[in-house]
Amino acid sequence: MQRRSIIVFGLLLIGATVLWRGHEASGQANAGWVTLFDGKNLDHWNQVGNANWRLVDGVVQADKGEGFLVTKETYGDFEIKAEFWVDDDANSGIFIRCSDPQKPTSKTGYEVNIFDKRPDPTYGTGAIVGVAKVEPMPKAGGKWNTYEIMAKGPHFVITLNGTRTADAQDSQHASGYIGLQYGAGVVKFRKVEIRRL
Repeated sequence: MQRRSIIVFGLLLIGATVLWRGHEASGQANAGWVTLFDGKNLDHWNQVGNANWRLVDGVVQADKGEGFLVTKETYGDFEIKAEFWVDDDANSGIFIRCSDPQKPTSKTGYEVNIFDKRPDPTYGTGAIVGVAKVEPMPKAGGKWNTYEIMAKGPHFVITLNGTRTADAQDSQHASGYIGLQYGAGVVKFRKVEIRRL
């Protein structure tokens, strides 16, 4: 009887260890990720310009004016995951490491472009304007897309819908604000997450 109790206790101990390790691993999978936008509010953002950003059915969208949603905090090394939808005529992008939160540009930071009809497609959707060309340029219009952007020191990796579109080195801007751009067409974002590296 005593031997059976020892075996049962040992099995219970093993089971508890497996459950604890499984819970620990699942917590690590989301470790460090912060939700900047979840469809409910714009608490992490300031509006710059006159774009008509508004919350509609769990997304933030704009279709008039020009402007940005700019983070209230600055970021140096990080990963971003952003889900967006644009129409074919949209001009948008995700600006990173912008030194001036009132004037995000590809001169004051980096522009990860969303612009299917850009006259020079080498810096269109999937490119980092002025830093990393894209060939061939993917199309984002008319569907939900996911950008994954990694910035670590001078190294940048851009992935659109699971396909790497840019891998580049540049050391002009080490840290700054993040901006979601509205320039033309219809632009929607429904989820934006960031993790500092």
